Amino acid sequence: MALVVFQHGDHVSPGRFGVTFRDHGFSLDIRRVDLPASAGGQPVPKDYDNVDGVLSLGGEQNIGDPHDWLDQEMAFIKGAHERNLPVIGICLGSQLIAQALGGKVEPMQTPEVGFHTVSINPTGQVDPLLAGIAWNSPQFCSHGYEIKQLPPGATLLASSKACKVQIFRAGLRTIGIQFHPECDRAMIDRFCSGCTLMSRAGLTASDVAAQAQKHYEMFARLADRLCVNLATLLLPSQSRR
Repeated sequence: MALVVFQHGDHVSPGRFGVTFRDHGFSLDIRRVDLPASAGGQPVPKDYDNVDGVLSLGGEQNIGDPHDWLDQEMAFIKGAHERNLPVIGICLGSQLIAQALGGKVEPMQTPEVGFHTVSINPTGQVDPLLAGIAWNSPQFCSHGYEIKQLPPGATLLASSKACKVQIFRAGLRTIGIQFHPECDRAMIDRFCSGCTLMSRAGLTASDVAAQAQKHYEMFARLADRLCVNLATLLLPSQSRR
């Protein structure tokens, strides 16, 4: 059994999530759903046999783009959620969760790029998945769309000034995270090279590099803690090897 990982681009790998989950005994079934089979792409699974959970990563794509796999992935996410399988979404992945479960995702007036302060609300402050995470912390963001309306019954856990929905829960085992805790320092640099959102946000790669120099140590420490929390509290321990 394995965690199905939907990867939507070269620069949006599982990163520290992959390292942590493997360290905790999980195998990863990484699927490049954005690529054709001739380029090494793999389709969305047809069923949930041997699936322990789902990790949907970020990507340059947006809700509403003309890619058949977006709808297929959302259908798979919805089915996993309905089966009470753990589902984790990062950036685009969190938006796919929200849209799949009945929420609303729309473009932002100004993209949120670089390090921004994410604040955990009182509900999030007592959520075990966020134990040990500072209530106000710098988090790396890179997105031009946002969740405007949460799915019915979902719970908001954290926000930033520019983006209300930074972390949310849907039920017990589904969580969406708008920022990028999976990124190590090299991944942040890759995000910033050629990022089309950066100029719209009024930033340069040098600006983000300066932010990373200031904030990365705290960001990385909290991201590692979040990964461990998810690996130990959200994922099925009986499936570890």
